[in-house]
Amino acid sequence: MLEAKLSEAGILKRLLDAIKELVSDANFECTEEGINLQAMDNSHVALVSVKLDAVGFKRYRCDRPMPLGVNLTSLTKVLKCAKDDDTCTLTAADDADVLSLTYEARNTDRIAEYEMKLMDIDTDTLGIPDTDYDARVTLPSSEFSRIVRDLSQLGESVRIEVSKDGVRFVSEGEAANGNILLRHTDTSGVNGKKGDSSKVKKEEDDGEDEAEANEEENEEEEDEDGEKKKKVKKEKVKKEAGEDVEMNGEEEEGDEEFKAESDGEEEQDQEESSTKKRKKAPSKSEKPAKKAKKGKSKDDDGDDAPDGVRIEMNQHVNLTFSLKYLVNFSKSASLSNVVQLMMSNDVPLLVSYDFNQGFIRYYLAPKIGDD
Repeated sequence: MLEAKLSEAGILKRLLDAIKELVSDANFECTEEGINLQAMDNSHVALVSVKLDAVGFKRYRCDRPMPLGVNLTSLTKVLKCAKDDDTCTLTAADDADVLSLTYEARNTDRIAEYEMKLMDIDTDTLGIPDTDYDARVTLPSSEFSRIVRDLSQLGESVRIEVSKDGVRFVSEGEAANGNILLRHTDTSGVNGKKGDSSKVKKEEDDGEDEAEANEEENEEEEDEDGEKKKKVKKEKVKKEAGEDVEMNGEEEEGDEEFKAESDGEEEQDQEESSTKKRKKAPSKSEKPAKKAKKGKSKDDDGDDAPDGVRIEMNQHVNLTFSLKYLVNFSKSASLSNVVQLMMSNDVPLLVSYDFNQGFIRYYLAPKIGDD
């Protein structure tokens, strides 16, 4: 039996919107590790690979591996009946020919149930070899969408060239040509050299350690001053207690003087403790700020948009692709803020989007010659 509950139905909606124009019918392969989909378009030029990890579901159960053959157009229509923030539960028996979808509203006052028929689809799972790509470009998915959309107005093909100057997108049409260059904007440097960024990180860590050491030193000095004052105070008390004064008036005066001195010292101690607190407060507020800043620079998870374009290049790459497919791929920008383009000469282009529940990857064969 399969039971998979997603916290938001909008994830499935955006996923299907990105692949429904490439693939009409596909098998969702369900295993205990998650749900996978792999399919090629009708012309066998592009391949799409989707993975939804089991840990990304609110609740997931799959007793044995089972394929769910669905028509993506029909599934899209059923998913349109759900709100984006509704929880979506997919259920199917082991040998069932029906997939059940249950939508629950956030306030649980609305529960909708739908069923769609499953199909028997004979497809061969293609083994995707691990490839060491010569160039990797990481950029905001919105920027990639804009580039391919703009260039698609001029021509049918785009030439993507990765060099030491950056990544260049060139489209040549009958009436107009387009040329867009994106330069490397990350401090790590071209060819994936991250010496500058690691140096900055090291300097930040050194500065942070030095600040902590100074703070501990100040605290120790303040503690030593406090202990000295307490010791002086005790000596005064012992000295005044050891003196025998016969006159009552003098005793009262001594008591009043001791009381005044002790009150003054207590006020001084309170002022010092408040000063100590004021000194500690900024250091506590500064540490999380530095850590947050470091965490923000990590954009490998794909949840946050990078500051700019990152280029890692081992050698010069120059390939031509169909813009029609790249425009379809760019629809996955609704799933992730970051896109990665991985290229090698005479090897299909890999366009990868990573999101919280898993990933979606597209493989596109390059154009050869004038075709």
